[in-house]
Amino acid sequence: MSPLLPFSNSASAAFGTNLALTAAAVAVLMGVTFLLACRQGRHDLVDVAWGSGFALVALVSAVLSTGHGDPLRTWAAAVLTVVWGLRLSLHIGRRGRGAAEDPRYTDLLSGDQGGRDARALRMVYLPQGALVWAISLPVQAAAYTPGPAGGLLFAGVAVWLTGFLFEAVGDAQLSRFKADPANRGRIMDRGLWSWTRHPNYFGDACVWWGLYLIAADTWQGALTLPAPVAMTLLLTVGSGKRLLENRMSTRPGWDAYARRTSGFLPLPPRR
Repeated sequence: MSPLLPFSNSASAAFGTNLALTAAAVAVLMGVTFLLACRQGRHDLVDVAWGSGFALVALVSAVLSTGHGDPLRTWAAAVLTVVWGLRLSLHIGRRGRGAAEDPRYTDLLSGDQGGRDARALRMVYLPQGALVWAISLPVQAAAYTPGPAGGLLFAGVAVWLTGFLFEAVGDAQLSRFKADPANRGRIMDRGLWSWTRHPNYFGDACVWWGLYLIAADTWQGALTLPAPVAMTLLLTVGSGKRLLENRMSTRPGWDAYARRTSGFLPLPPRR
């Protein structure tokens, strides 16, 4: 089958229903997370729900699309999203266990305009829920894309795998580094962190470009291009790299590390 063919009429109608139901599923997840966070008094719990939200959307789409999309493409996109999302949620959950609330949320929710929980609902949960739904559009479109799967599927899996390895290995290296008391206060500049200051963020971006490629066999899937672009911008100039580097810039050794290490794309360390 040639690329960029449209959905069938029945698939288009089912896809519209899918969009509404996945939005409802994300709203329920964010609502439950908000209530739990209010009870615990820490709203960085939403970061655990972030990856789980994408996994939920992928599973709902895969089940609802039965009889419409190519099963190989549908379940490839769903499984890859679930694996990525659950790994991320488990990693963030373990990292935050027993620690204080993430300073980003402490700073964002400081002040008494309308109360801390109300500010969190308005400034954190509603935007993040909307982002989960919008960024997952390639996964939703892939579930309704007719087959057979071609080169874009395999290219997408390869890009996803590259990103997943960068993210998982980078997180593991950083966790081991932080677990050593001798490294307290030091800058992590080993392994993948010597090639890019943010291997986990670079990996996230690759994951979503890979999922976009899987969906891009139809014009509906190709039109979800803003999703990986939005994720990449979030990671580089939004709440990811920019905010983290603002905090890290006061640490001893940061300036030298930043001069010799690429800011995002992996590159050999500069002398």
